[in-house]
Amino acid sequence: MKTALILSSTPEPKSFVAGMAATSQRVLAEEGYEVIHSDLNAVGWNPVASASDFPERNNDDYLVYALEQRAGVAKGTISPDILIELEKLMKCDLLVLNFPIYWFSVPAILKGWFDRVLVSGTCYGGTRFYDRGGLRGKRALVAATIGGQPHMFGRDAIHGPISEMLSPLLRGTLAYTGMDVLEPFMAWHVPYISQKAREKIMIQYAQCLRDINTRDCLKLPSLEAFDKALYPLPRA
Repeated sequence: MKTALILSSTPEPKSFVAGMAATSQRVLAEEGYEVIHSDLNAVGWNPVASASDFPERNNDDYLVYALEQRAGVAKGTISPDILIELEKLMKCDLLVLNFPIYWFSVPAILKGWFDRVLVSGTCYGGTRFYDRGGLRGKRALVAATIGGQPHMFGRDAIHGPISEMLSPLLRGTLAYTGMDVLEPFMAWHVPYISQKAREKIMIQYAQCLRDINTRDCLKLPSLEAFDKALYPLPRA
């Protein structure tokens, strides 16, 4: 049985995002996944990366967070809340992110999950990134809400393509750690539309999840196209 980790962030438990997270759990369970849900706001997730994440420091004189992550995981001394989430992440085959877009990005609580849980040495490190990343073999779906309308996003639109806006997440976080990144699902203009329109979007989202195995992936770099110094190899 494959495992799906639903990672959701919303300060309002009755919000559309919360509804998306519930739909993620229901539909993926129907599709045969073992489903795990991390509701960051509900558990009061601490988003701040700090020295307190390492009860036993490898270097007490100077904090290099990534190096302490490596040592903390190797010794099993990293903060327990990080270890719990890391175990969920490593177990999953599919990661689904449900959240509202804040300032062209993710909410701080979700960014803090990435900062603390995507640990160096396990998820990435050295040249272990993109298709050699520690999370290769996993897939990731971003399914988010946004206040804007579809015509505001595109090559010649006011905000540019949604994939460019979300590049720090899609490429710089999910793809960088080795995951295959599926085309994102956007719930457009959610705060300003009717309940009937919201219900239609939720039906579309449920279908997106049912079609998860045939959803296109974003085209992202392969290290096979670069030399050891990460210069592009000549094209044939």
